[in-house]
Amino acid sequence: MVRKKVRISTRTIQWKCVESRADSKRLYYGRFILSPLMKGQADTIGIAMRRALLGEIEGTCITRAKSEKVLHEYSTIVGIQESVHEILMNLKEIVLRSNLYGTRDASICVKGPGYVTAQDIILPPSVEIVDNTQYIANLTEPINLCMELKIERDRGYRIKTTNNFQEGSYPIDAVFMPVRNANYSIHSYVNGNEKHEMLFIEIWTNGSLTPKEALYEASRNLIDLFLPFLHAEEENSHFENNEHKVTLPLFTFHDRLAKLRKNKNEITFKSIFIDQLELSPRIYNCLKRSNIHTLSDLLNNSQEDLMKIENFRIEDVKQILGILEIEKRYA
Repeated sequence: MVRKKVRISTRTIQWKCVESRADSKRLYYGRFILSPLMKGQADTIGIAMRRALLGEIEGTCITRAKSEKVLHEYSTIVGIQESVHEILMNLKEIVLRSNLYGTRDASICVKGPGYVTAQDIILPPSVEIVDNTQYIANLTEPINLCMELKIERDRGYRIKTTNNFQEGSYPIDAVFMPVRNANYSIHSYVNGNEKHEMLFIEIWTNGSLTPKEALYEASRNLIDLFLPFLHAEEENSHFENNEHKVTLPLFTFHDRLAKLRKNKNEITFKSIFIDQLELSPRIYNCLKRSNIHTLSDLLNNSQEDLMKIENFRIEDVKQILGILEIEKRYA
């Protein structure tokens, strides 16, 4: 456990981690402080941060399991101590860490007798298990337990429904949220003649993220949500000109590409990954899902192509155009 002394700044708002500990592989705790704040600001920030921590951060988990020997979810298999339902519940408890996008395949193939744990899962390269000791099943006889698994990355939670059932394949209630709990408290104090507030935020995570990483991701996601309001006046002018049509920026990626090519060759573009660009998490995730990994991939897409990407907005195009302008200056 790490503790730090807290110093209050009367000039600028500052934050600090005042306590940090790992209670287990699947339970991390962090306590943070933000001050000095004016009256009412702590409550505004605390409510928004708590909701973002619990609902806006993406996580990875097992969402489906399939086995040819299984007749239905509540059946039992000779030689296995647990029912199929109990095995699915144990798979639900496995905590994964990854930056994958879309659905990935994993599998289990173990011969008994013996215990089956998370370390027996064969994972894709981009995924790792936080706690390999997580129990799955107990094979009491020399039989084979083979299951195909589906792994996904998303936010929030997903409850299995009757529509999700397929022959021999069963959905698992998916809890993608890496933050298990988040609380905030407010302390008021007087500094001279001024009354200030101090915001304390407590975060518990499942080990796939540290509380500090969770706080960072939640903050970035909140910023992304409020960015459209910064362009409200500009968007209103677009609607005044054409009520039903949204106007795209006048510049195109191919125009910027032509200017960039005057100073750099195509090989350089391929060596610049979008990870190196100062993109917001949401824009970065959208591009990754569309297999756009380098600056070259990005420049090969027109504005119209990018606007077809799910959850991509005009503000995102403008932000990328601004980044390309910076790249041109340093080219």
